[in-house]
Amino acid sequence: MDPTDLEAVTRAAKGDHEAFRVLVERYQDRAYGLALRVMRDEEQAKDVLQDAFLKAYRSLDRFEGRSSFYTWFYRVVMNLCIDAKRRQPAGRMVEWDEAHALETPVGTGLDAVDPARQQAEGPAGDLERAELRETLQRAIEKLPDDARQTLVLREVDGLTYSEIAKLLGIPKGTVMSRLHHARRRLRALLAEQGVDELGEEVL
Repeated sequence: MDPTDLEAVTRAAKGDHEAFRVLVERYQDRAYGLALRVMRDEEQAKDVLQDAFLKAYRSLDRFEGRSSFYTWFYRVVMNLCIDAKRRQPAGRMVEWDEAHALETPVGTGLDAVDPARQQAEGPAGDLERAELRETLQRAIEKLPDDARQTLVLREVDGLTYSEIAKLLGIPKGTVMSRLHHARRRLRALLAEQGVDELGEEVL
């Protein structure tokens, strides 16, 4: 039976490499997705993730269990992403596949957009749903960094307001304010593209 996060952390802090491997396998995909959305570069995201796991391993004795390991580790990843972004030369341009970075699994907030209620089923409906999702992704990319970051953490990664606050090191009220303004701005951007009706789960 797989250990809980706390059990794995406790064992890994005592030198159990297999226990830490459990944590790596449990969270590497989600953490990579976060790093990729922030860095917008696959190689840099991989570098950040590797550094994050190394830093987390060395800091396990400081994990107090007041938040979940998931939230604690995400904050490690986010801080390293912010540091890496600050070191980037101004105006650095990279190849960026928006669809790949913002692709969301079924059931998450951004996938809750349900154009099937408005478009036909079948191949035509699939095409229209894909086009709507691309429109949504482009609109999200136009949001300010802090608004986009907070919205994605909430709607893609499914973090609670409290988890986002701990992750970003900001008050819970600031999280709620950012989400309110991000959703309002997103509605306006989508309206400019002729999209007026989206699920309440997103907006």
